[in-house]
Amino acid sequence: MKKLINSPENVVLESISGLGAAFSDLIKVHTNPNFITRADAPVKNKVALVSGGGSGHEPMHGGLVGRGMLDAACPGAVFTSPTPDQMFEATKAVNGGKGVLHIVKNYTGDVMNFEMGADLARAEGIDVEAVVIDDDVAVKDSLYTAGRRGVGTTVLTEKICGAAAESGQSLKDVAALCHKVNANGRSMGMALTSCTVPHVGKPTFDLPEDEMEIGIGIHGEPGRTRTKLKSADEITEMLLTPIVEDLPFKAGHEVLLFVNSMGGTPLLELFVVYRKAHEMLTKSGIKVTRSLVGPYITSLEMAGASITVLKLDDELTKLWDAPVLTPALRWGV
Repeated sequence: MKKLINSPENVVLESISGLGAAFSDLIKVHTNPNFITRADAPVKNKVALVSGGGSGHEPMHGGLVGRGMLDAACPGAVFTSPTPDQMFEATKAVNGGKGVLHIVKNYTGDVMNFEMGADLARAEGIDVEAVVIDDDVAVKDSLYTAGRRGVGTTVLTEKICGAAAESGQSLKDVAALCHKVNANGRSMGMALTSCTVPHVGKPTFDLPEDEMEIGIGIHGEPGRTRTKLKSADEITEMLLTPIVEDLPFKAGHEVLLFVNSMGGTPLLELFVVYRKAHEMLTKSGIKVTRSLVGPYITSLEMAGASITVLKLDDELTKLWDAPVLTPALRWGV
Protein backbone atom coordinates (compact mmCIF):
# COMPACT_ATOMS: atom_id res chain seq x y z
CA MET A 1 0.00 0.00 0.00
CA LYS A 2 1.42 3.35 -1.11
CA LYS A 3 -0.56 6.32 0.16
CA LEU A 4 0.15 9.88 1.28
CA ILE A 5 -0.97 9.28 4.84
CA ASN A 6 0.66 9.33 8.27
CA SER A 7 -1.50 6.67 9.87
CA PRO A 8 -4.83 5.05 8.97
CA GLU A 9 -6.23 6.08 12.35
CA ASN A 10 -5.71 9.81 11.72
CA VAL A 11 -6.27 10.10 7.99
CA VAL A 12 -9.85 11.46 8.13
CA LEU A 13 -9.14 14.02 10.85
CA GLU A 14 -5.96 15.22 9.13
CA SER A 15 -7.76 15.39 5.77
CA ILE A 16 -10.69 17.48 6.98
CA SER A 17 -8.27 19.68 8.92
CA GLY A 18 -6.43 20.35 5.68
CA LEU A 19 -9.71 21.03 3.88
CA GLY A 20 -10.65 23.54 6.55
CA ALA A 21 -7.28 25.28 6.36
CA ALA A 22 -7.45 25.50 2.57
CA PHE A 23 -10.99 26.93 2.47
CA SER A 24 -11.33 28.76 5.79
CA ASP A 25 -13.31 31.50 4.07
CA LEU A 26 -16.01 29.00 3.05
CA ILE A 27 -16.15 26.29 5.71
CA LYS A 28 -15.44 25.54 9.35
CA VAL A 29 -14.23 22.16 10.63
CA HIS A 30 -15.52 20.89 13.97
CA THR A 31 -14.05 17.94 15.89
CA ASN A 32 -15.20 15.64 18.70
CA PRO A 33 -17.40 14.76 16.86
CA ASN A 34 -16.20 15.53 13.33
CA PHE A 35 -18.39 17.61 11.05
CA ILE A 36 -18.00 20.48 8.59
CA THR A 37 -20.25 23.55 8.37
CA ARG A 38 -20.54 26.66 6.27
CA ALA A 39 -18.33 29.38 7.68
CA ASP A 40 -21.41 31.56 8.23
CA ALA A 41 -23.58 28.85 9.83
CA PRO A 42 -26.22 28.97 11.08
CA VAL A 43 -27.93 31.05 8.40
CA LYS A 44 -31.07 32.49 9.96
CA ASN A 45 -34.47 31.86 8.36
CA LYS A 46 -33.07 29.40 5.80
CA VAL A 47 -33.65 25.67 5.56
CA ALA A 48 -30.35 23.94 6.34
CA LEU A 49 -29.11 20.93 4.36
CA VAL A 50 -27.05 18.23 6.06
CA SER A 51 -25.53 15.19 4.39
CA GLY A 52 -22.68 12.83 5.06
CA GLY A 53 -21.29 9.34 4.73
CA GLY A 54 -18.08 7.41 4.85
CA SER A 55 -14.92 9.23 3.86
CA GLY A 56 -13.07 8.21 0.71
CA HIS A 57 -15.61 9.75 -1.69
CA GLU A 58 -14.14 13.26 -1.75
CA PRO A 59 -15.08 15.93 -2.58
CA MET A 60 -18.47 14.56 -1.54
CA HIS A 61 -19.61 15.63 1.02
CA GLY A 62 -17.26 18.05 2.80
CA GLY A 63 -16.17 19.73 -0.40
CA LEU A 64 -19.79 20.47 -1.24
CA VAL A 65 -20.45 22.58 1.85
CA GLY A 66 -21.00 26.26 1.22
CA ARG A 67 -23.33 28.87 -0.20
CA GLY A 68 -25.97 27.37 -2.47
CA MET A 69 -25.30 23.78 -1.46
CA LEU A 70 -24.84 21.97 1.87
CA ASP A 71 -24.85 23.67 5.24
CA ALA A 72 -23.06 20.74 6.90
CA ALA A 73 -21.42 17.42 6.13
CA CYS A 74 -20.61 14.53 8.47
CA PRO A 75 -17.54 12.48 7.46
CA GLY A 76 -17.36 8.95 8.81
CA ALA A 77 -14.27 6.77 8.79
CA VAL A 78 -13.25 5.56 5.33
CA PHE A 79 -16.20 3.70 3.78
CA THR A 80 -17.93 3.71 7.19
CA SER A 81 -21.11 5.58 8.11
CA PRO A 82 -20.81 8.60 10.39
CA THR A 83 -22.30 8.24 13.85
CA PRO A 84 -25.64 9.63 15.11
CA ASP A 85 -23.89 12.15 17.37
CA GLN A 86 -22.17 13.63 14.30
CA MET A 87 -25.53 14.13 12.57
CA PHE A 88 -27.08 15.51 15.76
CA GLU A 89 -24.33 18.04 16.45
CA ALA A 90 -24.16 19.10 12.79
CA THR A 91 -27.94 19.55 12.67
CA LYS A 92 -27.89 21.71 15.81
CA ALA A 93 -24.98 23.78 14.51
CA VAL A 94 -26.69 24.75 11.24
CA ASN A 95 -30.29 25.07 12.37
CA GLY A 96 -31.36 28.58 11.42
CA GLY A 97 -34.91 28.23 12.69
CA LYS A 98 -36.56 27.08 9.48
CA GLY A 99 -35.83 23.37 9.77
CA VAL A 100 -33.15 20.98 8.56
CA LEU A 101 -33.19 18.53 5.64
CA HIS A 102 -31.05 15.39 5.83
CA ILE A 103 -29.97 14.08 2.41
CA VAL A 104 -29.08 10.43 2.93
CA LYS A 105 -27.53 7.97 0.50
CA ASN A 106 -29.24 4.57 0.61
CA TYR A 107 -26.73 2.58 2.63
CA THR A 108 -27.97 0.70 5.67
CA GLY A 109 -25.65 2.37 8.19
CA ASP A 110 -26.21 5.86 6.79
CA VAL A 111 -30.01 5.49 6.89
CA MET A 112 -30.05 4.06 10.42
CA ASN A 113 -27.62 6.59 11.90
CA PHE A 114 -29.25 9.58 10.23
CA GLU A 115 -32.62 8.42 11.60
CA MET A 116 -31.18 8.33 15.12
CA GLY A 117 -29.51 11.71 14.65
CA ALA A 118 -32.79 13.19 13.41
CA ASP A 119 -34.66 11.78 16.41
CA LEU A 120 -32.16 13.39 18.78
CA ALA A 121 -32.58 16.73 17.00
CA ARG A 122 -36.38 16.52 17.04
CA ALA A 123 -36.25 15.86 20.78
CA GLU A 124 -34.64 19.31 21.08
CA GLY A 125 -37.38 20.93 19.04
CA ILE A 126 -35.64 21.05 15.64
CA ASP A 127 -37.86 20.30 12.63
CA VAL A 128 -36.03 17.64 10.60
CA GLU A 129 -37.00 15.96 7.33
CA ALA A 130 -34.98 13.23 5.59
CA VAL A 131 -34.84 12.08 1.98
CA VAL A 132 -33.04 8.91 0.89
CA ILE A 133 -31.23 8.91 -2.49
CA ASP A 134 -31.39 5.59 -4.38
CA ASP A 135 -30.52 6.19 -8.01
CA ASP A 136 -28.18 3.29 -8.91
CA VAL A 137 -29.73 1.14 -11.64
CA ALA A 138 -27.02 -1.52 -11.39
CA VAL A 139 -28.50 -3.59 -8.59
CA LYS A 140 -31.64 -3.89 -6.53
CA ASP A 141 -29.78 -4.82 -3.35
CA SER A 142 -26.17 -4.90 -2.23
CA LEU A 143 -24.12 -5.77 0.81
CA TYR A 144 -24.66 -2.23 2.10
CA THR A 145 -28.26 -1.47 1.15
CA ALA A 146 -31.85 -2.55 1.12
CA GLY A 147 -32.78 -1.45 -2.37
CA ARG A 148 -30.83 0.68 -4.81
CA ARG A 149 -27.66 2.45 -3.73
CA GLY A 150 -27.35 6.22 -3.56
CA VAL A 151 -24.67 7.44 -5.96
CA GLY A 152 -24.19 10.25 -8.50
CA THR A 153 -27.63 11.84 -8.21
CA THR A 154 -26.65 12.71 -4.63
CA VAL A 155 -24.34 15.47 -5.87
CA LEU A 156 -27.01 16.87 -8.19
CA THR A 157 -29.61 16.76 -5.42
CA GLU A 158 -27.37 18.64 -3.01
CA LYS A 159 -26.78 21.38 -5.60
CA ILE A 160 -30.39 21.79 -6.70
CA CYS A 161 -31.90 21.59 -3.22
CA GLY A 162 -29.18 23.84 -1.86
CA ALA A 163 -30.23 26.50 -4.35
CA ALA A 164 -33.87 26.09 -3.36
CA ALA A 165 -33.01 26.48 0.31
CA GLU A 166 -30.87 29.53 -0.46
CA SER A 167 -33.84 31.13 -2.25
CA GLY A 168 -35.96 30.88 0.88
CA GLN A 169 -38.15 27.85 0.16
CA SER A 170 -39.78 26.03 3.08
CA LEU A 171 -38.59 22.72 4.53
CA LYS A 172 -41.61 20.95 3.06
CA ASP A 173 -40.94 22.37 -0.40
CA VAL A 174 -37.19 21.61 -0.34
CA ALA A 175 -37.88 18.04 0.79
CA ALA A 176 -40.43 17.59 -2.01
CA LEU A 177 -37.89 18.91 -4.49
CA CYS A 178 -35.32 16.45 -3.17
CA HIS A 179 -37.73 13.58 -3.83
CA LYS A 180 -38.34 14.97 -7.32
CA VAL A 181 -34.64 15.06 -8.20
CA ASN A 182 -34.12 11.54 -6.90
CA ALA A 183 -37.10 10.26 -8.90
CA ASN A 184 -35.72 11.73 -12.12
CA GLY A 185 -32.03 10.76 -11.77
CA ARG A 186 -30.41 7.46 -12.70
CA SER A 187 -26.78 6.32 -12.38
CA MET A 188 -24.45 3.42 -13.09
CA GLY A 189 -20.72 2.97 -12.55
CA MET A 190 -17.84 0.69 -13.49
CA ALA A 191 -14.37 -0.15 -12.26
CA LEU A 192 -11.09 -0.89 -14.01
CA THR A 193 -9.24 -1.42 -10.71
CA SER A 194 -10.03 -1.90 -7.06
CA CYS A 195 -9.09 0.55 -4.32
CA THR A 196 -7.31 0.13 -1.00
CA VAL A 197 -8.92 1.22 2.26
CA PRO A 198 -6.08 2.58 4.47
CA HIS A 199 -6.86 0.58 7.60
CA VAL A 200 -7.27 -2.63 5.56
CA GLY A 201 -4.03 -2.22 3.61
CA LYS A 202 -4.95 -4.39 0.63
CA PRO A 203 -7.27 -4.03 -2.38
CA THR A 204 -10.98 -4.33 -1.62
CA PHE A 205 -11.40 -6.92 -4.37
CA ASP A 206 -9.32 -8.66 -6.99
CA LEU A 207 -9.74 -7.52 -10.58
CA PRO A 208 -7.39 -9.04 -13.17
CA GLU A 209 -5.59 -6.71 -15.59
CA ASP A 210 -7.76 -7.76 -18.54
CA GLU A 211 -11.14 -7.53 -16.76
CA MET A 212 -13.56 -4.85 -15.58
CA GLU A 213 -16.57 -4.73 -13.28
CA ILE A 214 -19.81 -3.17 -14.58
CA GLY A 215 -22.23 -1.76 -12.03
CA ILE A 216 -19.73 -1.41 -9.21
CA GLY A 217 -20.67 0.44 -6.02
CA ILE A 218 -18.71 3.33 -4.52
CA HIS A 219 -17.45 1.07 -1.71
CA GLY A 220 -16.34 -1.66 -4.09
CA GLU A 221 -19.61 -3.59 -3.91
CA PRO A 222 -20.12 -6.14 -6.68
CA GLY A 223 -21.80 -4.97 -9.87
CA ARG A 224 -23.97 -6.55 -12.51
CA THR A 225 -21.24 -8.39 -14.30
CA ARG A 226 -17.50 -8.91 -14.61
CA THR A 227 -16.25 -9.07 -18.17
CA LYS A 228 -13.19 -8.66 -20.36
CA LEU A 229 -11.96 -5.12 -20.80
CA LYS A 230 -13.64 -3.26 -23.67
CA SER A 231 -13.22 0.06 -25.46
CA ALA A 232 -14.41 3.33 -23.94
CA ASP A 233 -17.32 3.52 -26.37
CA GLU A 234 -18.44 -0.01 -25.55
CA ILE A 235 -18.19 0.67 -21.82
CA THR A 236 -20.20 3.87 -22.20
CA GLU A 237 -22.95 1.95 -24.01
CA MET A 238 -22.98 -0.66 -21.24
CA LEU A 239 -23.51 2.05 -18.63
CA LEU A 240 -25.82 4.45 -20.45
CA THR A 241 -28.24 1.99 -22.04
CA PRO A 242 -29.61 0.64 -18.72
CA ILE A 243 -29.87 4.20 -17.39
CA VAL A 244 -31.93 5.42 -20.35
CA GLU A 245 -34.17 2.34 -20.26
CA ASP A 246 -34.79 2.54 -16.52
CA LEU A 247 -36.53 5.92 -16.10
CA PRO A 248 -37.20 5.66 -19.05
CA PHE A 249 -35.67 8.68 -20.76
CA LYS A 250 -37.42 9.51 -24.03
CA ALA A 251 -37.03 11.67 -27.11
CA GLY A 252 -37.82 15.28 -26.27
CA HIS A 253 -36.52 15.11 -22.72
CA GLU A 254 -33.95 17.66 -21.62
CA VAL A 255 -31.28 16.23 -19.32
CA LEU A 256 -28.20 16.94 -17.28
CA LEU A 257 -25.36 14.54 -18.18
CA PHE A 258 -22.88 13.90 -15.35
CA VAL A 259 -19.74 11.84 -16.06
CA ASN A 260 -17.86 11.15 -12.85
CA SER A 261 -14.40 9.77 -12.05
CA MET A 262 -14.22 7.07 -9.39
CA GLY A 263 -10.97 8.69 -8.26
CA GLY A 264 -8.23 7.29 -10.48
CA THR A 265 -9.55 8.15 -13.93
CA PRO A 266 -8.24 11.39 -15.48
CA LEU A 267 -10.29 14.02 -17.26
CA LEU A 268 -8.70 12.98 -20.56
CA GLU A 269 -10.61 9.70 -20.35
CA LEU A 270 -13.78 11.13 -18.80
CA PHE A 271 -14.30 13.39 -21.79
CA VAL A 272 -13.96 10.37 -24.09
CA VAL A 273 -16.84 8.80 -22.16
CA TYR A 274 -18.81 12.06 -22.15
CA ARG A 275 -18.40 12.38 -25.93
CA LYS A 276 -19.95 8.97 -26.55
CA ALA A 277 -22.73 9.43 -23.98
CA HIS A 278 -23.65 12.81 -25.46
CA GLU A 279 -23.69 11.28 -28.94
CA MET A 280 -25.94 8.41 -27.85
CA LEU A 281 -28.42 10.67 -26.07
CA THR A 282 -28.55 13.10 -28.99
CA LYS A 283 -29.22 10.27 -31.47
CA SER A 284 -32.11 9.17 -29.24
CA GLY A 285 -33.66 12.63 -29.40
CA ILE A 286 -32.69 13.43 -25.81
CA LYS A 287 -31.27 16.93 -25.46
CA VAL A 288 -28.29 17.44 -23.15
CA THR A 289 -28.75 20.98 -21.83
CA ARG A 290 -26.51 20.84 -18.74
CA SER A 291 -23.31 18.95 -17.97
CA LEU A 292 -20.93 18.06 -15.16
CA VAL A 293 -17.64 16.22 -15.70
CA GLY A 294 -15.03 15.41 -13.07
CA PRO A 295 -14.28 13.61 -9.80
CA TYR A 296 -17.17 14.51 -7.50
CA ILE A 297 -18.20 11.19 -5.92
CA THR A 298 -15.11 9.01 -5.81
CA SER A 299 -13.98 5.70 -4.37
CA LEU A 300 -10.46 6.51 -3.15
CA GLU A 301 -8.05 5.74 -6.03
CA MET A 302 -10.32 3.38 -7.97
CA ALA A 303 -9.92 3.67 -11.73
CA GLY A 304 -13.34 3.79 -13.30
CA ALA A 305 -16.26 6.07 -14.04
CA SER A 306 -19.95 6.51 -13.47
CA ILE A 307 -22.64 8.14 -15.57
CA THR A 308 -25.65 9.97 -14.15
CA VAL A 309 -28.52 11.34 -16.22
CA LEU A 310 -31.08 13.69 -14.65
CA LYS A 311 -34.31 14.64 -16.41
CA LEU A 312 -34.66 18.42 -16.25
CA ASP A 313 -37.53 20.88 -16.35
CA ASP A 314 -37.54 24.67 -16.06
CA GLU A 315 -37.50 24.54 -12.26
CA LEU A 316 -34.58 22.14 -11.97
CA THR A 317 -32.58 23.92 -14.66
CA LYS A 318 -33.00 27.30 -12.95
CA LEU A 319 -31.91 25.86 -9.59
CA TRP A 320 -28.93 24.08 -11.16
CA ASP A 321 -27.80 27.36 -12.73
CA ALA A 322 -28.17 29.30 -9.46
CA PRO A 323 -24.94 30.55 -7.82
CA VAL A 324 -22.91 28.08 -5.78
CA LEU A 325 -19.71 28.62 -3.80
CA THR A 326 -18.13 25.53 -2.24
CA PRO A 327 -14.59 24.12 -2.28
CA ALA A 328 -15.47 21.74 -5.14
CA LEU A 329 -18.31 23.39 -7.04
CA ARG A 330 -18.59 27.08 -7.82
CA TRP A 331 -20.20 29.26 -10.43
CA GLY A 332 -22.32 32.39 -10.72
CA VAL A 333 -20.54 34.22 -7.90
